[in-house]
Order: sequence, then C-alpha cells, then structure tokens
Amino acid sequence: MEHDGIFAGDDPFNIARSWLAEAEKTELNDPNAVALSTVDADGLPNVRMVLLKEISADGFIFYTNYNSAKGRELAANPKAAMVLHWKSLRRQIRIRGDVTQEEGARADEYYASRSLKSRLGAWASEQSQPLDSRASLMAKVAKITALKGPNPARPPFWGGFRIAPLEIEFWADGAFRLHDRFVWRRKDLGENWRIQRLNP
Repeated sequence: MEHDGIFAGDDPFNIARSWLAEAEKTELNDPNAVALSTVDADGLPNVRMVLLKEISADGFIFYTNYNSAKGRELAANPKAAMVLHWKSLRRQIRIRGDVTQEEGARADEYYASRSLKSRLGAWASEQSQPLDSRASLMAKVAKITALKGPNPARPPFWGGFRIAPLEIEFWADGAFRLHDRFVWRRKDLGENWRIQRLNP
C-alpha cells in the first residue's frame, strides 16, 4: 500500500502527532480542538468541541467532568468518534473507537498543570446542568476558592477519557476535490492495522 509523504509511517499515532505538531505552527486558535461525538440513551447523536490533551501510544485523551452530558453518555455507551480539522493545512483526522476513563496519576498530573482558576472552576461547575445565573456560579467559585485553597486536589468527578481507536482516517485536500484519504482499521484493539486508500 503506497502511503508516502504526509501519510508515511507504520504507526497511525505517530502520523497523528506529526500532523498536530504541524497544525500547532499554523492554526491561530486551539489546534488541538476536536469535535467529539457521543450517543445519548435514546440513540440520538450529540457533538461538541473539546480540547485533545494527548495522543498517547494507544489512544486520544481529553478531560472533562464525568457528570457532564458527554461523561454520562460515555459511561452508558463507551464508544465515541472525534474529528480534528485544520483549515490552514487543509487536513483532517477522523477517529472512532472504544472509550475508557483516564484516572490516577496521569489525570492528577494534567489537572495540576491547569491554571488555579481552571482547577477551581472544575470544582464549582456542575457541567451541563441548569444554572440560575452567572452570579450564582461566581459565588460558588468564591466559596470553593475559600474552601479548597491554592492547591486543590483533582475532583473525584473530573478526569480523562481515552478513545482507543478501531479506525483512524487521514484526509488531505486535493485539487479538483480529488482528495487523498487513507484509513487504518482493525476489528479489535489487539489486532494489526489494515490500511486502505479511499476514494475522495
């Protein structure tokens, strides 16, 4: 299978990291922004933007409140899809796979790296739940600040999710809409990847 140039390599995670590193040089805002899709209890799809925080050796990791809509949907149906799209590079990566929580030291380390206000905000926000007013949210932040101090621990309801992909598609814009597309697929996480070129 010919997949050279920007598609070259035998590890799709390395290719994804390389594309993200390029995007970090050209995208003005949030080159790690991804559209994350989940499904609710009625089977209705739900999509929103989140920030991808790591491409590990076996997955794509983001962090959120586990009680948020996406957190509850992933707990009930631990499968998801995401897409990274970079207009400046005219490229995108699509990912579909199984989801697990990212807990423990890795989540603690990322939480500790966030700004103090973001860490306190994670404690204060009941993400996706109805809110009376912004003033009531800010009052709760002030209360949490006094209670938790300058070095709050990671909330038990806040952490990461890892998408372990069964499918990764790399797409690059082509002249006359004849785009280049390569998809890496496997039926199970332990299997080797199968690579196919797709029609535009």
